[in-house]
Order: sequence, then structure tokens, then C-alpha cells
Amino acid sequence: MIVPSIDILGGKAVQLRGGDPEALEVDAGDPLGVAERFSRAGPLAVIDLDAALGRGDNKAIIHELCRRFECRVGGGLRSVEAALDMLDTGAAQVILGTAARPEVLAELPRARVIAAVDARHDEVVVEGWTKKTGDGLLERVADLAPWVGGFLVTFVEREGQMQGTDLKRARAVVEAAAGRAVTVAGGISRPEEVGALDALGADAQLGMAIYTGRLRLADALWACLRTNADERVATVVCDEHGVALGLAWSDRESLHHALEHGEGAYFSRSRNELWVKGRSSGATQRLLRVHADCDRDALRFLVQQEQGFCHLRTRTCWGDDQGLYSLERTIAHRRAEAPKGSYTKRLFDEAGLLEAKLLEEAAELVEAAGAEQVAHEAADVLYFALVRMAREGVSLADVELELGRRSRRVRRRAGNRKDE
Repeated sequence: MIVPSIDILGGKAVQLRGGDPEALEVDAGDPLGVAERFSRAGPLAVIDLDAALGRGDNKAIIHELCRRFECRVGGGLRSVEAALDMLDTGAAQVILGTAARPEVLAELPRARVIAAVDARHDEVVVEGWTKKTGDGLLERVADLAPWVGGFLVTFVEREGQMQGTDLKRARAVVEAAAGRAVTVAGGISRPEEVGALDALGADAQLGMAIYTGRLRLADALWACLRTNADERVATVVCDEHGVALGLAWSDRESLHHALEHGEGAYFSRSRNELWVKGRSSGATQRLLRVHADCDRDALRFLVQQEQGFCHLRTRTCWGDDQGLYSLERTIAHRRAEAPKGSYTKRLFDEAGLLEAKLLEEAAELVEAAGAEQVAHEAADVLYFALVRMAREGVSLADVELELGRRSRRVRRRAGNRKDE
């Protein structure tokens, strides 16, 4: 649907006119701040312009972006080793331009590679869009389709101009891609174009239009949705773990407020107005991400929820939840409010007690026999691990992010014992 673009030059998020590094149109400052806002609407396309131009790189910033957000990364990735390094860093996918050749692509996981094909009036151009190749756009896409998971196609003559994209060519690219994902960039400036591309089966990569405010993220997303007769869409509200908290409704302006301010905002049918969750109750929400479902007739808000979501003061509208996430919140509450001498309080306060219990329970888990005993000892280990995490300000969401990054590694470590 929407792929906001973050082009990094000299450590800053920028927008260039026509890809010319001397034609700086927008200096948006800190890429992390830009990513915080844009990531609410979709995966990020992060392009290292310095690396692409051969004058340094922004690896430290990009590594941090990949650690915190879902990123497709490109710019200066000209070898198998460079692509693998970026994937192992945590990039969801890598974007390859001149390196998108079969001998390189064959060494990479196909689903995680996007081939960047830049074309000026249907002719593929390279070397910063300065050199014509004589190759046709559709022929290049068809040739690379067996080797990649998707394409980023830029209509160069429209890039940075905000004069509209070419939907006819976009349709032809989708057909030539033979089922591979297609993202289109270059000139997109109106919500209707984003909706039309989505209907064709292509995502819209947005740059200049959203940086300048000409195109609001909410309007771009809204254009892809199928609303009800009242111009609203059902919205499933979930916590950061994907656990459903309740059902709400969104309209265009509530979606804009949510994306712009990073908070849970919905349409209140009872009051017929914008409803910002927690404004009166204190049960606030920090918006992490908005997803549209496969049929484009429902949204999912991923939020960090303070207190309970339900007006009955339960965690969800189906009652309080259970399991590790509930235990995590209980431990945090007991740390703050438990009376002196309680066991959880002792674990936080008594030097060496928590460390000793972790080692003791881990050993008992190793020695446990049978499913019931293993479950019992594993529960002990998880409890003490959660206390250790809480003491350092680490959440289960942080652990899940780390596991997600590890799952994206291509080159695996041997995993031998550390004393070997």
C-alpha cells in the first residue's frame, strides 16, 4: 500500500529533486525522528545516498533504523557480501540496483531481495540516472522476475516533480513482474493515485509529496480502503504483541490524527466526533503501526496501551488477559507498589538473590524429566527472567524485536558451547 521513503545524505533525511545531490529540496533532519512518524503507516524504504554516491555511508544510522523499524534498505549495496551484511543487520529486505544480476541474486534469499529498476521514458538508466542502457523497462523486469521477491520501479522523469505517476506503465510493470511484488516511485502526489496503484496490486513509495505536506499519509492510506456507507472502517485495536484489546471505528480525520500525533484516535459513534483514547480516563495509547487487512475493509491499530483498554477497567473488552504479558505487567506493578518484604520486592532489592535464583532454576530446568516437570521448571525460569528484564527496563516486546532480528539473519552462527 504505502512505503514512505527515507533518503539519507550526510546523516540527515533529505529529498532531492530528480536525484541530483546538488538539488536539495527538503532537509528533514534526524532520520530516526522521521522514521518514528512514517513507520506508523507502512514499511520504510531507507536509501543510503552517500553510499550510492561512493562518498562514505550512514551505516550506524541505518543499523539503528533496522533495529527499531521494518526497513527495506538500498544504496551502495553492490556485492553479495554487502547485501548479506545488511540482511544480517536486520533489514527486512535489501534493494539492489546495478548489483541486481543473476550471478549476485543467486547467492541471496530471493524473497528478501528487491530489484531497483530505474527508467526514463521506458529505458533503463543507471549510474545515478545519468547513463542510458538501451534496455527496455518491461524486458528488464521480466528477466529479473525469477531471481527476486519484488521490484522498486522508479519513473525517473517524474521523480521529485509531484506531477503524477504513470498508471498505464505501472499496470504493465505489474504484469511483467509475474506475481512478484511491485513498488512504484516517481511523481506520486495524490491519494487517488495511491488507491489506483493498490488496486493494480502495486505499493506506492512516497517521498517528496509527504515531506512537503502535499499528500497526507492518512489520505494515501484511506484511498486504498473500502469503507461502509457512513465512510468509516472497522478498526481492531491490538497491543504491541498483536493481542486484540477491542473494536473501534475510524474515519478519515481520526486516521489522520492518529498517524500525525502517534496516539490512538478513533471515530466515536456515540458522540459523533473524534475520540482520542485516554484523554479523559488516562488509559492512553501510543500508536505503533496501522495495517489494512487483505480485503481493505478493516484496519488494525498496534498500540502501547496504558492501563486497561475497556471502560470496565479490564485489559481487553473480553476481560483481563493471562500468560506472560499479564505476568510482565504484574511484576512491574509489584515493583512499584509491593510492600517491603514481598518476594518480588526482595528480588529487586536484595543483592545477589535474583542472580542466584536464575542459576538455580535454570539448572533445575536442565535436569527436569517429563512434560509436567519441564513445564513447571520452565515457568520458574520465565518468572525470574521477567524480573531480571524488569530490573533493566527490558520488555517482552524488546525481546520479541530481538528474536525477530535474529530470524532475519541469513548467515547463521554455529551455536557451539562457549567453552569449546
